Amino acid sequence: MLSRRTFLATAAATALPQITFAKDPAVFDPTPQEVRIKKEYLPGQLLVLPRSFYLYYVTEPRKAIRYGCGVGKAGLEFTGTATIDVKKEWPTWRPTPEMIERDPVAYAKFVDNDYIQPGGTDNPLGARALYLFQNGVDTYFRIHGTTQPQTIGHAVSNGCIRMLNEHVVHLYERVPVGTVVTVL
Repeated sequence: MLSRRTFLATAAATALPQITFAKDPAVFDPTPQEVRIKKEYLPGQLLVLPRSFYLYYVTEPRKAIRYGCGVGKAGLEFTGTATIDVKKEWPTWRPTPEMIERDPVAYAKFVDNDYIQPGGTDNPLGARALYLFQNGVDTYFRIHGTTQPQTIGHAVSNGCIRMLNEHVVHLYERVPVGTVVTVL
């Protein structure tokens, strides 16, 4: 005779393998993909959710392309709303005075001079940069590529939002100057 316990255990064991789940949302995936988004974000806007390491480009009402990103270390992150007022391909770069002061060893080649690193494959801003402004004033925060792809999905930057170079190129081609960026 089959006991109730044996019956339930057998039924559960045979039923479970048939259950399939969508991708685990807790697993970080930097691959660009189309996703649904809240209706209050308008087409053309960018939304960054630093705690989940995703940047969203709203393509139409309730739809967006989601990209993985890296964000600022604790205490250095940007939050709020800004606009993209400048876009550059293969941008030049110089750390801010605050960055040099925080880590003079890492930025030794920039100490006591006006050196600006030319754009190129070894430039920390990567292939493209979108410059964030508030009320016409440069915030010194950027959405940019990176020479350190392993940092995507982590809070390690000096405040900027990093993307894989191929992803920032994709985004750069789609967003015009004046695009609204909200970082929550």
